[in-house]
Amino acid sequence: MKLFKMNVITLSVIAVSSSAVAADFGVGNANTSSVNQSKYECKRCSDSNGYQGSVSVSVGYNDINDIHAGNAFGTAEDGVIAAVSGNVRYQDESGYRGQLQAHQLGMDNGFLSLQTGKTGLYELAFDYSTIKTYQAGDVESQLWHNNGMLTPSMSVHQFDLALEREKIGLGFDYGRDFYNAFAHYSQEDKTGHLSSSILTPSPVNFGLPVDATTKQWDAGLALNGDNWITELSYMGSFYENNINHLSLPHLKDVYSASPDNQAHQVSLSGQYQLNRTVMSGRLVSGRMIQDDDLIQMSGNPLQNWDGQVDTLDGRLAVTSMLINRLRLGASVDYSKRDNKSSVAEFAQYKFNSVTGAFRQNTPRDYEHNNYKVNASYRIASGYRLLAGYNRKEVDRSFSEREQTHDDSLWMEFNIRALDNFNINLKAEHAERGGSKYETDALTSSEQNALMRKYYLANRTRNALELRVSHSPLNWLSVDMSTRYAKDDYNETQIGLTESEDYGYDMNLSLQLSKHANAYGFVGQQWINSAQASSQFFAQADWYNDIEDEFTNIGVGLSYGGLMQEQLTLGLDYLFSNSVSDTYVTTEGTRPYGDYYSYNHSASVYADYALNEQMALKLSYRYERYYDTDAAVTHINNIPGLVTLGDINHNYNAHQVMLSFSYKLR
Repeated sequence: MKLFKMNVITLSVIAVSSSAVAADFGVGNANTSSVNQSKYECKRCSDSNGYQGSVSVSVGYNDINDIHAGNAFGTAEDGVIAAVSGNVRYQDESGYRGQLQAHQLGMDNGFLSLQTGKTGLYELAFDYSTIKTYQAGDVESQLWHNNGMLTPSMSVHQFDLALEREKIGLGFDYGRDFYNAFAHYSQEDKTGHLSSSILTPSPVNFGLPVDATTKQWDAGLALNGDNWITELSYMGSFYENNINHLSLPHLKDVYSASPDNQAHQVSLSGQYQLNRTVMSGRLVSGRMIQDDDLIQMSGNPLQNWDGQVDTLDGRLAVTSMLINRLRLGASVDYSKRDNKSSVAEFAQYKFNSVTGAFRQNTPRDYEHNNYKVNASYRIASGYRLLAGYNRKEVDRSFSEREQTHDDSLWMEFNIRALDNFNINLKAEHAERGGSKYETDALTSSEQNALMRKYYLANRTRNALELRVSHSPLNWLSVDMSTRYAKDDYNETQIGLTESEDYGYDMNLSLQLSKHANAYGFVGQQWINSAQASSQFFAQADWYNDIEDEFTNIGVGLSYGGLMQEQLTLGLDYLFSNSVSDTYVTTEGTRPYGDYYSYNHSASVYADYALNEQMALKLSYRYERYYDTDAAVTHINNIPGLVTLGDINHNYNAHQVMLSFSYKLR
């Protein structure tokens, strides 16, 4: 929720700008007694008091045969649609003000925001929003949910794979000259279906029902002085799952529900400025709690989990302008997760038989330390050199590798001295190392001793990035960037051995004439990964090469000034494409499980001003979407496997919308 509260950044700016000066030569103190001010009156300025803004009502028609189009059109309704939008502000001479913002109310995705209060004293706020995301419609399933029971059906049951979030928020802010207090509350209800699977005893995919509520409280008090600011705040989050464990008619509790949980944090932060040095810090103490009942089964000694994780986070940062050309900065970040959850002895199973051994679960703790130093030096006017060193240390208890450290050295060169050119060049080199890597007792029977998890393995990274902004003509601007990064896991025999990520982006902005504007952009990214694997817990005997490619292209044009400057015409077009190819090498090389998708999206519109206050807009939108995933197949195509059917997409969708807007004045 966006409120008018004074945050740390705002107050720090106030603190910086409030330093006293010996004499005031400001324009406000100029002697204007002999000036004829009537000659300099603003002829176009209007009184800001009263109502301002605009409201609009839209009515249209959707031609949709796949609900996935609702992600682009704002609603998956097929047929007549309607929405209300607006932005209205009110202010009076006493300082009272209010604002109402609305966007596509009446559709599946929209929001409403109300704010009212008195400038510099208090504010009340109310927010409402709905967000609905669509994965697939008319999904086929042979299991359907009814009050906690997954009921098999000889006929195919259909439902939508979609999630809807409905959120409301309330907020109150109160502030005076040196303090500001706030209290906010929000609640989000999430409903719909996700894809999931169970063994019955063969694998069956089904639609997992979702019905959950998340409530959050935020409150705090901020104090500020001439060159300092501090804030004490609290955050509490409460998650409630309204659906319990799922059962089959012949077997109870076959699917465990997501447990209820809550999290609490108390934070103390502050900032202090001493001449040209700024110091800031933050200390956060938290606790995460999970205490739901567990599904009871043979060998489980616990009735409920009694999970608890205590957290401690801290940050200290200093930046100082030593001389006019040189600025230095440093920061230290600390984070600790202390797992104090239940510990008990559990019977060990192997291939569905009891081994007779018992073993305790091991709550794992994490501790992070991040150190950063950086410098910025102005070589000459328009030339600046930046450099820095980062180190990240992580300790993990009961892990294959209990300690890792990442060291990164980077340098950036900025050029602003060339006419109509801004150039930034950045290079980075990083290394990861750590303690001895060994498969621990918890995973030794399940993992190859040669396997290295990518986030724990030794790694060397080299990266380069170039950004250029250029305005060759007063009506043309060009922004370009390109980047390359390579990760080398040179000590890994089983696992990710190499990764390469590179791409470019280009943006054009054109002011073709007084009434004509155009833009264009193109971007591509390639990610190539190599992985070594083993079938027999030995040396690598088969390999994966994965090649991912992403493309985005867009153009747009608008032309106004038609029909005595009452009509504006415009069009926008976007193309996106993604390809993922996987090649498996054993005795030979063959493709495996590829994924491919593309999207064409186009819109044209005509905006006609009836008069200074009223306007009509007619728009047409088109989307062509196609994807194919080799992992998706029809419901019974594979013996022994029941899927959700073919949920790939291949559709054309259309939307026509007529909007009437009214401008307040």
